[in-house]
Amino acid sequence: MDENKKLILHICCAPDATVPGEELLKEGYVTTGFFYGSNIHPEEEFVKRADAVRSLCLIKGIGCRIMEYDPQTWISATEGSASEPEGGKRCPLCFELQLRAAAGHAAEMGAAYLTTTLTISPHKDPQVINKIGEKVASEHGLQWIHRIWRKNDGFRRSVEESRSLGLYRQDYCGCIYSIRNR
Repeated sequence: MDENKKLILHICCAPDATVPGEELLKEGYVTTGFFYGSNIHPEEEFVKRADAVRSLCLIKGIGCRIMEYDPQTWISATEGSASEPEGGKRCPLCFELQLRAAAGHAAEMGAAYLTTTLTISPHKDPQVINKIGEKVASEHGLQWIHRIWRKNDGFRRSVEESRSLGLYRQDYCGCIYSIRNR
């Protein structure tokens, strides 16, 4: 294993990881997927998404780490933001919580690189995500791989591939508040 190319890929959901997982492997990164998911509500939804992430990692031949479901940590981190709309002030708090967990895991595993699948979504601000990623990666001595995965039809390709693989595709971002936007 080339330790210099060891990377943790923060995975928000299996469909969004299809294109990034494949691209990173092509680029020679020794990739491990990291699924946090404590923002997801209800727990049954977390289980569906975690199972889909496991399946995708197996198909793609990448490592997989699923964190325990701990919604209280997410609730505490986003306290006071219940009335925020999707894409409002709560989302960057959620991104930071997830990316901090991924960065901590990357540091523990001796990885040199960190990136996320979050930027494949047309509903999320990639500049905000990459700025948070750069900050938490730097704090953990990691190099952030700055990507906007939705470029070059990344989102469309992820939808097509996840459907062809039969992966579970959710219809909301994940948190209890995003359910109202379905």
